Amino acid sequence: MTRRFEIAVFEGDGIGPEITAPTVSLLRELAARSGDYALDFTDAPAGATHYAKTGESLPETSLEVARRADAILLSAMGLPGVRYPDGTEISPQIELRKRLTLFAGVRPVRVRPGQPGPLTLPEGREIDFVLVRESTEGLFYSQGTGEVTETEARETLRITRDISEKLFRFSFGLARRRKAAGRGPGIVTCVDKANVFRAFAFFRAIFDAEARAFPELQTRHAYVDATALWMVQKPWDFDVLVTENMFGDILSDLGAGLMGGLGLAPSADIGLDHAVFQPCHGSAPDIAGQGIANPLAMILSAAMMLEWLGETQEVPAMIRDGERLRLAAERVVAEGRVLTRDLGGNAGTAEAAEAVRAALFA
Repeated sequence: MTRRFEIAVFEGDGIGPEITAPTVSLLRELAARSGDYALDFTDAPAGATHYAKTGESLPETSLEVARRADAILLSAMGLPGVRYPDGTEISPQIELRKRLTLFAGVRPVRVRPGQPGPLTLPEGREIDFVLVRESTEGLFYSQGTGEVTETEARETLRITRDISEKLFRFSFGLARRRKAAGRGPGIVTCVDKANVFRAFAFFRAIFDAEARAFPELQTRHAYVDATALWMVQKPWDFDVLVTENMFGDILSDLGAGLMGGLGLAPSADIGLDHAVFQPCHGSAPDIAGQGIANPLAMILSAAMMLEWLGETQEVPAMIRDGERLRLAAERVVAEGRVLTRDLGGNAGTAEAAEAVRAALFA
């Protein structure tokens, strides 16, 4: 029997709608060809463009669509010239993380042999690790409510036992699944600054306590500054890294750089009951409407969505299709014949998406 799933679609700002359309098209075709599952897509207006028109960045009706959906596909959000009265950017994606308690920000970093990028991989090496960023608290906790006077400014970093325990259980579970699938050696690294801040010593202690429930996995500790160095020097040594919100925000862009740019960087924000899948890059309003935006990060995020739905809803066909979609996008990049401008080519959005489709259904 065919199982149906509702997908909430936030098409975003700037290039958002341009990269969302071909991604949804690929998902529709995959579902239609499978026959084991069906996908129903529901639009959810939000973002800077919507705010400029209505004064709302995340309407309650769109939030309800997100709550009801089986998964949320969210495109690039925000515009530099559209801001809240306090000067901060319109960022419904952050509000969604907090409102739906999406504590695990999953940022995969994968570079296949032959894939162009800033690093020359040693013979026989490839990069395949996942950075898990706590996405609801940390230094982002006081977003929009920090204290600012004429003489000083303060923001509050918050780390709670409840969210940290959930975050670490998720990260250990991810490492266990990767090891079982042959994708990693089963090593989880806690990235912090426990030598300076009591909050991070607290964070590390919770990590160590949770690790006892996963004796088959290896655990490591690393300071965030050293991790940034090692991500450049020996990124093939990593498996699963877990860290605080701001550290994860910074290191995930470094991970995107290893792959060749944000145009190849997918992500997910996952909680106990909901999950959002979105590209790591911004809305690039300077190229919006020109048909030259790179759709691959959005497509790779959709692949993550299929795999997550397949795992959580026990639909093997979705897991297989998610992996097929990911491998098709990776193949297009590794072959290098159809690349968008940000990757050194001259292909447009439609051409790049069609190349993925051709690789997927070859």
